[in-house]
Amino acid sequence: MTERLQAGDVAPAFTLPDADGTEVSLADYQGRKVIVYFYPAALTPGCTKQACDFTDNLDLLAGAGYDVIGISPDKLEKLARFREKESLKVTLLSDPDKKVLEAYGAFGEKKLYGKTVTGVIRSTVIVDENGTVERALYNVKATGHVAKIIKDLGI
Repeated sequence: MTERLQAGDVAPAFTLPDADGTEVSLADYQGRKVIVYFYPAALTPGCTKQACDFTDNLDLLAGAGYDVIGISPDKLEKLARFREKESLKVTLLSDPDKKVLEAYGAFGEKKLYGKTVTGVIRSTVIVDENGTVERALYNVKATGHVAKIIKDLGI
């Protein structure tokens, strides 16, 4: 079972390609707060709802000093299709080897329709300006999650 991050941990560094193939690193966000969310698959109902919720609230989050990055094991082409189809504004990164997902505790055993399976655990990690984990939320629901984050952060 993958170790889960906790508040106060140093957020694992990463560099992954975005939907256009441009390398994006956590270090690029030094001095800004980042909401890093992990989702199972682009173009699925729950992941679409979550990505659209983040996009709809991006200006509010950015105004409070937060950037948003979504990470999934999807290939770049699928991320690009997802972004175009849903007019997404969040940065979508591809982690096909699942190394970043594992480093963040967002890949492992989970329950799916009553069965135990191995896969992406829908998770959100909020990283502060210094690269420290502020909050780590696991097994979150796609619907209502963004509203809960906004409320919990007092935005």
